[in-house]
Amino acid sequence: MENRIKTLFRQKPQELLSVYFTAGYPNLEDTVPIILELEKNDVDLIEIGMPFSDPLADGPTIQQSSEIALRNGMTIPLLLEQLKDIRQQTQIPLVFMGYLNPVMQYGVERFCREASEIGIDGIILPDLPLADYVREYKCLFEQHNLSMVFLITPQTTEQRIREIDSHTNGFIYMVSSASVTGGTNGNAVANTDYFQRVRQMELRNPGIIGFGIHNRETFTEACNHASGAIIGSAFIKALTQGAAFSKTSSHLSSALNKKHDHTIAARYTC
Repeated sequence: MENRIKTLFRQKPQELLSVYFTAGYPNLEDTVPIILELEKNDVDLIEIGMPFSDPLADGPTIQQSSEIALRNGMTIPLLLEQLKDIRQQTQIPLVFMGYLNPVMQYGVERFCREASEIGIDGIILPDLPLADYVREYKCLFEQHNLSMVFLITPQTTEQRIREIDSHTNGFIYMVSSASVTGGTNGNAVANTDYFQRVRQMELRNPGIIGFGIHNRETFTEACNHASGAIIGSAFIKALTQGAAFSKTSSHLSSALNKKHDHTIAARYTC
């Protein structure tokens, strides 16, 4: 079976909407209902955050959601258990995003095998060095048909971007600026030189832009430079403010997806 991420980018190479949420937040049993609501509202790709107590790139919003998820009792074994029947309900591409330490504690081979068995399509581990991945884990990921997604930033050299492109499959996560997640200063996609530089490299993997994408304007601008954009903190912030995730998902999609009512989009800010 072809990896669902590859299928998605072949069928929809532009204006792709990816949403990140933290598993176990706001409530422990919300993981599957949130996935189904996001799919219902035309999200194309879902990144499921595996909460960790010592993150590197997460801003305050995602850090807080992780703290609460951990207090709620979310763990890797529980997350895998919650998702064991997910492919009976949806075929939307699903990506696990977290950090290397908990995966190593669980066992990398076991993690890859069980993630693949329940239908996970890709993994993002921002603190996994590329050299270690190539040396220790690449064959394992490929054996289990898991796309390994790496992050690049405006400071990433062309040589390193090409190395990442040669060793990954699925997509490249383009961090919009040198910051943590959740920046909403309105300049998240202002670094057009960076986006232009990556585009001119004609990489074999598509790119999608994350960090600081928080409203229709930043989403649209990001889509002008890449295959799509990732919403994380803005969605979690809306959940934190107490909105039901069914309503939050609907408004998020309406605000960001051109297929939806722009009247709603015009008055909604994530």
